[in-house]
Amino acid sequence: MTRRRMVAVGVTAAVLVAGLPAAIVTVTATHARAAAGCRVDYSVANQWPGGFTGAVTVTNLGDQITGWVLEWDFSAGQQTTHAWATNLTQTGAHVRAANPDWSSVLPSNGTASFGFNASWSGQNPPPASFALNGTVCTGTAPSTSTPPATTPPPTPTGTPTTPPASYPNPGWVTGDIFVHDPTMLRAPDGTYLLVHTGDNLPIKTSTDRIAFRNAGVVWPNGAPWTAPYTGGGRSLWAPHLSYHNGQYYLYYSASTFGSRRSAIFLATSPSGRSGTWTHQGLIIETNESSTYNAIDPHLFVDVDGSWWLAFGSFWTGIKLIRLDPATGRRSTTDTAVRSLATRPSSVGGAIEAPTIVRRGGFYYLFASFDRCCQGAQSTYRIMVGRSTSVTGPYVDRNGTPMTAGGGTQVLAGHGSIHGPGHQDFFTDSDADVLVYHYYANDNSARLGINLIGWDSAGWPFVF
Repeated sequence: MTRRRMVAVGVTAAVLVAGLPAAIVTVTATHARAAAGCRVDYSVANQWPGGFTGAVTVTNLGDQITGWVLEWDFSAGQQTTHAWATNLTQTGAHVRAANPDWSSVLPSNGTASFGFNASWSGQNPPPASFALNGTVCTGTAPSTSTPPATTPPPTPTGTPTTPPASYPNPGWVTGDIFVHDPTMLRAPDGTYLLVHTGDNLPIKTSTDRIAFRNAGVVWPNGAPWTAPYTGGGRSLWAPHLSYHNGQYYLYYSASTFGSRRSAIFLATSPSGRSGTWTHQGLIIETNESSTYNAIDPHLFVDVDGSWWLAFGSFWTGIKLIRLDPATGRRSTTDTAVRSLATRPSSVGGAIEAPTIVRRGGFYYLFASFDRCCQGAQSTYRIMVGRSTSVTGPYVDRNGTPMTAGGGTQVLAGHGSIHGPGHQDFFTDSDADVLVYHYYANDNSARLGINLIGWDSAGWPFVF
């Protein structure tokens, strides 16, 4: 079974971004099979010139239903661009949001939450009414939304050398934090730049690693060269962002769910801002007869100046190719595809999202095991192995090779933090930083940030 990716990132009406205007509509009605009706909470969780993020939560007040569809009409020309945690289509003004594959049952008093991005011009009023499974709602229900905290928790001081007794929650972040497959760095001017999976590769920025805001997309005019791999879709996956030689390098992948018809591309920019990126071409591609998959790229530049690209997902696992430092493209003199890690078919070969870090005399290979992209049911977890060579072999703490399924767990789901994974790593002024996404109880994908400590044996842990 292959990886199923989110088209974009998650957000729900239970979370309203502090300091941003929000329009909330409560629509009451009868469900076709549930006389008690339903309730819909609709909000504008984030808005910028020409675009906004909408968030919807529907509460079923009647009997359990299997297979739900929520419909509404926009009145001011709003046009949805992409959605998450739902299968959403729009025809004219009419919008139809159906349950995702992993969440078809809506029990009595149960809720379903999803989000979308859309464009707007002039006005952005909320819809006047909603219909669940063809019947306009007329019931009522108390809101169960919990406003976010208004003050951050205390910031830890110092870097510990002993792992905590249990996994910590993600660090405090605010603003536009609904992301999937994030990659992040600290720019030369001290600000933070984040890119993530989504239509035309969305960009976020922050001045303090806490408050994030939308900063447009990498490709405002689209990326037509990716169409042969995406089937014409605009969602591009799993970017990796880095800064070298006075410019930003962005490797990213194009594919469709469950396919090995995939490709990794390179873009460069002098500033990292939306609209400043230059398409530098195809790096590597795979097809349905390939034994591995060209997605999830990660650039690693070694201390000797050599450039390497790790990538891969499922099938025969994580691979490594050499790049030409002068161009950032694939080497023409060393074309070997090296294997770094794989998992046995008994667990579905579920490994992806490589990240290579060098510390001391070791190279560390972080990867994500198990299932992504199933909301709160995701089982993603972050694993690591290490080697004295960038090309491996990588082994876990017990000495098991990662090519034989080995890996030492760094972070896994706990409490209301589900499926943390697709990690990135960078060193900041205060500590090493682990960036990832996780799912909340409402199935939304959110930004996770923790600091990395190193124990006495040189193995990483989060705090």
